[in-house]
Amino acid sequence: MRFDEIAPQKPLSPEQARLKSMKDRVKDDQEAVKAERARQKIKAGQQELAKL
Repeated sequence: MRFDEIAPQKPLSPEQARLKSMKDRVKDDQEAVKAERARQKIKAGQQELAKL
């Protein structure tokens, strides 16, 4: 990648920074929900195996 291909980014306005922060939190929360569902599914599977 050449230097002239990398455009410097100007700082975000407070409104834009707030939106970006909200979007980032949503992504993090979605990943946390996905991980928690996987943990619960594993736990249920282990309990089912323990019954057998």
